[in-house]
Amino acid sequence: MPPYTRERMHRGFSLIELLLVIFIVSLVYFLGFSGVEKTAVKAEPLTPLSLKKNIRGSSLFQGEGTFICINRCSSCYLRKDITSPFEVYPGKTDFPNLEVYTIDANDNLQKKEYGRYQDTKICLMIDFYRNGSSSQLILKTDKGVYFLPSYFGEVKKVDSLQKAQELWLLHTQDLNRQGDFY
Repeated sequence: MPPYTRERMHRGFSLIELLLVIFIVSLVYFLGFSGVEKTAVKAEPLTPLSLKKNIRGSSLFQGEGTFICINRCSSCYLRKDITSPFEVYPGKTDFPNLEVYTIDANDNLQKKEYGRYQDTKICLMIDFYRNGSSSQLILKTDKGVYFLPSYFGEVKKVDSLQKAQELWLLHTQDLNRQGDFY
């Protein structure tokens, strides 16, 4: 090979060529990703339908715990077990005019009254257990009536307190027919 060709082969890219490649890569990047923004995942507000799923998915939840709400259910707290202190639950709530019911020993609806936390009346309290169960409740809000089963199944929205009571009793009968769960 002639000497001038060998010299030409060992030369690198010129400054103009490198600048042109950088410009093209930058242009493609800005055109392709200019409309893409990083958005923080916003936690959906707790509703009767999403309550159990969101609590169990919370970073504060460790397999068991107690969830309480005060101040007309606008401030909520979660504790990991009976000995742990309550920690502020960071999510928002959507429980307008919440009323909580259970069924008494005579299969009648009974409005649930809780104690106080931080000298404020508790409007909602749910216990979650290691075996996957939780407190069984009926919640009534301005948006409807909801049955929260203790073991299996999803929260169900029903037309009335009486329908929720029927679901509660049916759920209890199903569990009794299957024998002890644990």
